This record gives sequence, structure tokens and C-alpha cells, in this order.
Amino acid sequence: MDKNIALEQLRTAKAAHISWVQKAKLLIAGLEIDKNSIPVNSTECKFGQWFYSDAQKLNALRNNNFECMATIEELHFKLHDVYLKIFKLYYSVEKQGFLAKLFGKKQITTEETKEQAGEYYTEMEAISKKLIVEINRLERRVIAIPKEEIEEL
Repeated sequence: MDKNIALEQLRTAKAAHISWVQKAKLLIAGLEIDKNSIPVNSTECKFGQWFYSDAQKLNALRNNNFECMATIEELHFKLHDVYLKIFKLYYSVEKQGFLAKLFGKKQITTEETKEQAGEYYTEMEAISKKLIVEINRLERRVIAIPKEEIEEL
């Protein structure tokens, strides 16, 4: 594994995470957002795809204990769990017909729905900040490892 490529992938995944959170914010603000652009499943978002593939190689690094990766995974799961609540408020699949499900039509939102979604988003934002702290910690650990040691992975 090339150290520069590993760092680039990590930074790209972090940027994808930030973008994902921002799309949820735009959804709550009332913009029409394609429901597929904010995946509910933690393994389907770009960050999750990176985390469950290339990032797993980082577990073998000598200064990267499993706890760091486990914390990242736990926070990522929590983030998606909270987003699922927002998703259900805006895309109530059970109440929609076949075409609405197919095209991801948003249901009509009330002020109460927007308020509840805002509360969930505040929770999401707090989790996201913790996740970014852990991603930054992982990045510092990768930077600290000699290039040769990473290439052995």
C-alpha cells in the first residue's frame, strides 16, 4: 500500500462524509434531494465503502490499535441510525405508492416534521464532529508511520 495513496483515500473519504452530512442539512432546509444521494445504509455511502475496503488494511499498522477503527465504525453506525430517523420523516416509504418509492418522492412535510428533523440533524452534527476527530486521529497515525512500513501492507 502506498502511503500517499492511503492518505489521499482517507482524506477523500472524510470529504465524502462531510458532503453526505451537508446533503442531509439541505434536505431539512427544504431542497429537493435525491434520496439515493444520501444513503441510509452505512456500507453504501462513500465513506462506508472506503472504510470497509481499503481502510481495513490500516488495522495492520503498528501504531493504529483496533480501538481507533472500532470507534470510527461505532460513530459511523450511530450517524446512519440518526439519519434513518430523518429519512423516515421525509421519505415515508410505507405510505407511498410504487412510483413514489421508485423515484424517491418526498412526502409533504409539516412544521412539526421540520422541527423534529432539525433536532435529529443537531444530533447527527454532534456525532459527525466526533467522527471527524477520530478520522483526523487516524490520519495522524498514518502520517507517523514510515513509508516503508505502509508499503509492506
